Amino acid sequence: MSSIPKEKVFIGSFVHTNENGELITVDHGAIYVKEGKITSIIINPNSIDITGENVFVLSNSQFLMPGLIDCHIHAVQFPNLGLGYDKKLLEWLEIYTFPLEKKYVDEKFAEEVFNTVVKQTVMHGTTTACYFGSLYAKASIILGQKAAQIGQRAFIGKLSMNCKRSDDYYETTEESIINVNKFIQDIAELNNPLIKPIITPRFALSCDVTLMKELGKLAKEKDLCIQSHISENLNEIEAVRSTFPDWSSYAAVYDAVGLLTSKTVMAHGIHLTDDEIALLKKRNTAVIHCPSSNTCLKSGLCDVQKLRSKGIKIGLGTDVAGGQSCSILDAMRSALQVSTHLSLLKDDYEALNYKDVFHLATLGGAKALAMDSEIGNFIVGKEFDALVVDINVNAVQVNDSRNYTLEEKLQKFIYSGDDRNILQVYINGYKVK
Repeated sequence: MSSIPKEKVFIGSFVHTNENGELITVDHGAIYVKEGKITSIIINPNSIDITGENVFVLSNSQFLMPGLIDCHIHAVQFPNLGLGYDKKLLEWLEIYTFPLEKKYVDEKFAEEVFNTVVKQTVMHGTTTACYFGSLYAKASIILGQKAAQIGQRAFIGKLSMNCKRSDDYYETTEESIINVNKFIQDIAELNNPLIKPIITPRFALSCDVTLMKELGKLAKEKDLCIQSHISENLNEIEAVRSTFPDWSSYAAVYDAVGLLTSKTVMAHGIHLTDDEIALLKKRNTAVIHCPSSNTCLKSGLCDVQKLRSKGIKIGLGTDVAGGQSCSILDAMRSALQVSTHLSLLKDDYEALNYKDVFHLATLGGAKALAMDSEIGNFIVGKEFDALVVDINVNAVQVNDSRNYTLEEKLQKFIYSGDDRNILQVYINGYKVK
């Protein structure tokens, strides 16, 4: 007979955001967790027995925050981190990306890379990752297995590509449909509630209308999330316009084939037109801001403030290996810099602040992935995905006589912290770092 899991209690400071993106700080509180879920939250608790083995008391330099959510990361591209940033998107894909991705037919290679990817992202505080996997279903299943073994919450996408290429890096339409159905079944057989399949057409230039329609139907039938790319690069947009002349825009192509839903995340969205933004809003489709890769591949500066003002759901993505880091903390800083640069170029433009990007990296990402009823902030009934941050590590705080406020500690972590400041990572109540 298995023993009943004991309730864990976390006592100390914690910070999160609410549905409106407002920062909530609690200088002294207690969060109770049982079977992975938050059962109770007490503000300014008077008397709690702090001697129990399941009671965790944070020090004055520590605080608790929700886990970070990476809404767009290419697990297969991890070995290419830092390579090819002298190229732009389409050339970079041909020279660096596709040759690497073909190597995942080797399952041993896939296992080695994916073990590193999941461990590294968890070390950097990513409690939920939305992964682009491999064209090869077996490799993509290995990615799911690694996430399950390490304890990360993950969406796993088997790439769909059926447009013919000279290097044979594609599937036929029939193969693609068979393989993605088998992949969904195999992910289900992992029997892990943290691991979910996600429909993953690479982008419109990799899939024909027939395949995209089939993927749209499959997502609807099985109530699955969808991920792809949109309006990242001007040459890409022009190629889409030439390839699909019957539709008025990139977004219109996706809409016609049933890929724009309330459970769809579209990476980049730098060059969206007003009509496309209105269409995404109508479909309640999210845009994932990938500021590092947008800069590294010289694709453009995404105006997140404009998208937010139009009611578009926004999450953050590292977009490894278009982005140079698997750390969402780095993506937050990149988002701040891009927004600041826009404010320097535009009159009366209000840049994002550290509270804004904190929201995008937590509850904003959860909303984008249609998971905000389960994760993203500290609410009774939600699953406990959390980080213990200590600003005394890595000289983010000098041991002087100042008593920093909780907001100041968060600000220091966002601007100057790294994985060393993340002492512990909890996913579904379990400590994985």
